[in-house]
Amino acid sequence: MKPISYARHRFPPDVIRHAIWLYLRFTLSYRDVEDLLAERGLDVSNESIRRWVLKFGSAIGRNLPSMRPKPHDQWHLDEMVVSIGGQRMYMWRAVDSEGEVLDVLVQRRRDKAAALKLPRKLLKKQGFAPAVIVTDKLRLYGAAPRTIGFSGEHEQGLRANNRAENSRQPDRRRERKMGGFRSSKSARRFVSFHAARIQHLQCSMTPDPPSNASAVSGRGS
Repeated sequence: MKPISYARHRFPPDVIRHAIWLYLRFTLSYRDVEDLLAERGLDVSNESIRRWVLKFGSAIGRNLPSMRPKPHDQWHLDEMVVSIGGQRMYMWRAVDSEGEVLDVLVQRRRDKAAALKLPRKLLKKQGFAPAVIVTDKLRLYGAAPRTIGFSGEHEQGLRANNRAENSRQPDRRRERKMGGFRSSKSARRFVSFHAARIQHLQCSMTPDPPSNASAVSGRGS
C-alpha cells in the first residue's frame, strides 16, 4: 500500500481522514461535514474539506485493494444510467458475491463494445477468471462472456443479480444529493472510495478527531 503524505497541511491526518470518511460514507455535503466537525470544536471550512476529498480521496481509494482479501470467484456485472454534467451516461460495475466492488467504468454507450470492456479489464486486473458470472437479462451480457472466451457458468436473471443491484444504492443517494455527478472523474472517485466496502476503512480511517478546539485552530487546510 502506497503511503499518503499529509505534509504541509495544518490539520492532523486523523482529522483529514475523518472528514473525508464522513463526506463519502454518509452522503453528506461539504457544509454538513463542516458543521459536524464544528460540533467537535474543529473550525474547518467546507472549502478545505472539498480540497481534501479531491486530493486524498482517490489516493485512499487506490489503496483499498491492498486492504481487501482476494475476491470471491462469483462476479456480478451490472450497469446503471447516471447523469454526468447533465449528460446521460452508463456506469458499469462488477461486484463479487460478498458485495465487494471489483471495478467500475463510466462510458457513454451501452453496446457490445462497452459490455466487453469491463470483464476484459477485470480479468487482467484480478489475474484469474471467476467460476460464475451473474448478470441481468440484457442481451449484451449474453454475448460478452462468449466473446472473451469465458468457460465458466453464466447465470442471467433479475433476482440472481440482486447483489449488483443493491450496490447501486450509495451511488444513487450521492447522485440525488449532488443533482447528478459533475464529471466522470468525480463519479469514479466517489465509487472507488465509497462503494469499496466502507467497513474495510473503519478500523484505519475513523479514529475520533480531536474534540478540543484548542487542539487545532484556524480555517486553513
